[in-house]
Amino acid sequence: MKVLVGLSGGVDSAVAAYLLKKQGYDVTCCFMRNWDSFANNDIAGNPTIKDDTCPQEQDYLDALAVANHLDLPLQRVDFIEEYWDNVFKTFLSEYEKGRTPNPDILCNKYIKFDSFFEYAMKQGFDKVATGHYASNAEENGFTYLTRAKDQNKDQTYFLCQVEKSKIAKTIFPLAHLEKPEIRQIAAELNLESVATKKDSTGICFIGERNFRQFLSNYLPSKDGDIVDVNTSKVIARHVGVLYYTIGQRKGLNIDHEKGPWFVVGKDVVKNILYVCRTDQRDLLYSDSCIVKGINWILPSLDEIPTKCTCKFRYRQKDQDIEIERLDDTSVLVKYPQTIASVTEGQEAVFYDGDKCIGGGVIEEVFKDGKNLNQLIMETANGYRG
Repeated sequence: MKVLVGLSGGVDSAVAAYLLKKQGYDVTCCFMRNWDSFANNDIAGNPTIKDDTCPQEQDYLDALAVANHLDLPLQRVDFIEEYWDNVFKTFLSEYEKGRTPNPDILCNKYIKFDSFFEYAMKQGFDKVATGHYASNAEENGFTYLTRAKDQNKDQTYFLCQVEKSKIAKTIFPLAHLEKPEIRQIAAELNLESVATKKDSTGICFIGERNFRQFLSNYLPSKDGDIVDVNTSKVIARHVGVLYYTIGQRKGLNIDHEKGPWFVVGKDVVKNILYVCRTDQRDLLYSDSCIVKGINWILPSLDEIPTKCTCKFRYRQKDQDIEIERLDDTSVLVKYPQTIASVTEGQEAVFYDGDKCIGGGVIEEVFKDGKNLNQLIMETANGYRG
């Protein structure tokens, strides 16, 4: 079986390539270049802009060293235009609306499991493989997306928008391994370019950035008032409402008022950031939300459950929820126990035990049947009389 494995220049994909070869697959590696700092005006906030070798090129050299060491062929493809059009433009558009999108989910959907996947199929490969911490399992002729053994690293949350037909044509070689084991395998194989290399963090395929400076390359920021939602008192200044997310506590620079303070809402039109004290966090809690654009990873829509669990952000524990279908790709999600910081623009990802059964974008958040944003504005304006 011919398999094209994405080789990123990191330790996870390197070990994935080794395991595939060891298991007898006909393996070819492929390095994807999806970002060009100079072409994309990625100047402000870029700590490596003046380096002799840019991080993307260093990643390619590390991937090449791995491929050579494992005696595997390496292809190199550019999806810079596709990344800009499908991932980055959406990312900026959402931020402009005051929402906080997840670039990793967009990246998996449009690049790794669209551009890269289609490239592999056109090249005559039978399957693709990646270094994701995830698994898949066939049950009654259908291939489900399932959690990895390493629960701390599990990345099914970020794979929720991958089409079910593509899950069936993907191999996840790291499914049953934990991170320390992967580091150990890399060390034993003398994969010197990646064995001790730091895990990639930051924005998918872009890397570490001073986020506010980075965004300023593309979206103009305007400072404005930080307002206590419960008193309507101006208590500090913000550097641009786009740079803050609901539930954020750090980086607010509210020094002269006793806190801690949390971001509870944003008025993008009026450029106001609303905050509340830790003992007045009622407006952070909601009990339902509408989720749209859902990609279901199920044999049929008839199998959408009425009860399951959900993550409203990556590191969150599974939350018990009830689902009321609105249409094939939209649901009303209910959680009467109330949950803090369920945020418009972020992803709600659904689970049935270890199966990741899909996910979509949180479009509207409610409390006691009322739009939470509306409630926040009314609370703030109510104190103004």
